[in-house]
Amino acid sequence: QAQLVESGGGLVQAGDSLKLSCAGSRRAFITFPMAWFRQAPGKEREFVSHISWNGGVENYADFAQGRFTISRDNAKDTVYLQMNSLKPEDSAVYYCAARTRSYSSFQYQSGAEYDVWGYGTPVTVSS
Repeated sequence: QAQLVESGGGLVQAGDSLKLSCAGSRRAFITFPMAWFRQAPGKEREFVSHISWNGGVENYADFAQGRFTISRDNAKDTVYLQMNSLKPEDSAVYYCAARTRSYSSFQYQSGAEYDVWGYGTPVTVSS
């Protein structure tokens, strides 16, 4: 059974850093693409970052490029999101997601492509 649990969120000041973790069962990590999404209150869920099953490919939203870094350690069943230079507009609940179903190609920026989700970890950045 695939399960994902995010951690590492909290309240920080603008310019600070946070490292989010996404831990799960082995079923959730082996050969599966992983991604981070976020959703602020009253706003639509948006893509943050994606990483291929072996960590060979990374993709970032424009707002995350140069500030956020996604990584994974399949041996530890964990995916990370290092967030630097945080801004108030980064405040949101951050979700980890995995695509466990087979596919030929998929739109990694779309939340609809992922079938396993964690419950989220809130991040609040004060000014």
